[in-house]
Amino acid sequence: MTVAIAPDDIVLRRSEIAAGAREPLLVLEPLQLFLDQHDIGEGPIEPAPIGEGHSNVTYLIKRGETEVVLRRPPRGPLPPSAHDVLREARLLQALSPTPARVPKVLAVCDQTELIGCPFYVMERVEGEVIVGEVPESLDSPAQRRAIADELIDALVEIHAVDWRAAGLEGFGKPSGYLERQVRRFSGLWEINRTREIAAVERVARWLGEQMPSSEPSTIVHGDYRLGNTMFAATPPARLVAVLDWEMATIGDPLADVGYMCMFWAEDQDPDDSLRQQVGQVTRREGFPSRAEMIERYEQRSGRNMRDLRWYTVLALWKATVFMEGNYKRAVAGSTDDPHLKAFGDGVIELARAAEKLAFDE
Repeated sequence: MTVAIAPDDIVLRRSEIAAGAREPLLVLEPLQLFLDQHDIGEGPIEPAPIGEGHSNVTYLIKRGETEVVLRRPPRGPLPPSAHDVLREARLLQALSPTPARVPKVLAVCDQTELIGCPFYVMERVEGEVIVGEVPESLDSPAQRRAIADELIDALVEIHAVDWRAAGLEGFGKPSGYLERQVRRFSGLWEINRTREIAAVERVARWLGEQMPSSEPSTIVHGDYRLGNTMFAATPPARLVAVLDWEMATIGDPLADVGYMCMFWAEDQDPDDSLRQQVGQVTRREGFPSRAEMIERYEQRSGRNMRDLRWYTVLALWKATVFMEGNYKRAVAGSTDDPHLKAFGDGVIELARAAEKLAFDE
């Protein structure tokens, strides 16, 4: 997916930035020197924004015959600890020798002087991201089923990684993950909110009162869904990369399963439901139900799914808080993403969906 470039997104050099203007997203001359230092392509840079563009900013960078991908934070103001691309790069580097399906990191810049923020560059993986449509070559009931199976199997692989052996000591705290999630996102709500939404407060209390005992800690992706993966363009369906790791940590693996279920629509969902809007593609023939997805994960991982409703409520509530922050940035004018500018009512819908799942027995 490509997104539009605003006139002030990309400049050749910092001297072109007008007084009082927004910070650019890319500054080409220093970026070109950085790429030269790391032997990444030759010649002028041809940048193009890619992805859904609602969080960290992703650019396809072309230099001659070379194509790579650059990840950087969005424009501020940003909540504390959010959009940490250096942390994301560290995780990808740690996962590179494991069975987890991740792109290879080619270079990391921890300085702000070059383009105005830290960033990293990774390999471009060839494939298709499935959001609103299934690629024609995979658009059959059998291949749709295989897509779902691959999505589950790749998640099981991530959760099976020995994170200590991978060098991720200190990446996250292995105990108290669920308590910290509720506490952290309650704090983020105070930072992000633009209005009072009673459902957010009510669900926060329910999550604290009904909190289950955590599974042993694993790597947690934090934003695991079909739209954050890439599939090979030709059959059989094969998941080639898991993308967008900015929310990753060490914690309870069932948080990923609950989040994935939040985005997985099925035929019996009401036409106006959240899942119908964000996961319309999975309603098509061949895609399994949420129950079948959960069963496959349970069989492949050996973990018990009895408390999964709680984890799905957590996912909906966190999405409410997170998207309110993105909506706040849009209202402040720090992003041009039209989706975010129109998401005011969507935040309320997310909050009500979380409330309904929590309190409707």
